[in-house]
Amino acid sequence: MASRALWKGAISFGLVHIPVSLHSATAESGVDFDWLDKRSMDPVGYKRINKKTGKEITKENIVRGVQYEDGQYVVLSDDEITAAFPRTTQTIEIESFVANTDIPFVYLERPYYIAPINKGKKVYALLRDTLLKTERVGIARVVIQTKQHLAVLVPSGPGLVLNLLRWGTGIRSWDELDLPPEGAKAAGLSEKELSMARQLVDDMTDTWKPEQFKDSFTDAIMALVQQKVKQGKVESVEQPEAAAESSGGAGAKIIDLTELLQRSLRHKNGAAGKPTAKTPAKPTGSTSARKPAAKTGAARRRRAA
Repeated sequence: MASRALWKGAISFGLVHIPVSLHSATAESGVDFDWLDKRSMDPVGYKRINKKTGKEITKENIVRGVQYEDGQYVVLSDDEITAAFPRTTQTIEIESFVANTDIPFVYLERPYYIAPINKGKKVYALLRDTLLKTERVGIARVVIQTKQHLAVLVPSGPGLVLNLLRWGTGIRSWDELDLPPEGAKAAGLSEKELSMARQLVDDMTDTWKPEQFKDSFTDAIMALVQQKVKQGKVESVEQPEAAAESSGGAGAKIIDLTELLQRSLRHKNGAAGKPTAKTPAKPTGSTSARKPAAKTGAARRRRAA
């Protein structure tokens, strides 16, 4: 199956403009556990609960606040939050180049593959090969789904990888940890200990083969699932959305952010790679529909009454 483009735009540095598309470089591989009510096998979902009263509240009574001191909040309106959103452009704007060893691993957050589109292959190859030969990476800013990210553009094999970075304010200092001093002598290490450690590292040195490492927990859980399926130990679970549709009700449809991003891209005007400015949309949290599970629970309580 061909890789879907999550974002289309351009890499820009100096006067160079490279039309590209952004593709996910990772795939979820863990076990996704759903919560079920063991009495009825009904799905258990998230509900808006007042933490003080324990009562459910409607989205109309929810406002967003930022805590600036213990117990002290500043309330912001949806319009104020929307106005603060960064201007949406379709450009990966490279601001500088740094040595490829300068960025600590702790800053790396999420990788995306970058592929050339339209007639961008030649200049794409020019940037990739130049970065490889100079052992540099590009530090850039990019806006994805109204959120601004710091990112690093890295040559890797035949392509370029855009790895989103954590902002510096999101990295904790080493100062809180009790670490040994830097340097073998300061840490009290002898030459004999260092020599033995180097020999052990040399003996265990191998080439990177990601396929030889497996998620044993996921494999074990899925083996148990398959075993129970063969034994007929399967429970039927009716999702609230399906129940609402079958009864003619207007059940809320849950759409993930990736799908929203793809829909937005399909409705964009203008050629790919040409920077465009758009008025940011309101955050999805302010317009999200109340979950069908909460409606179903309310209906049960009315029937019980």
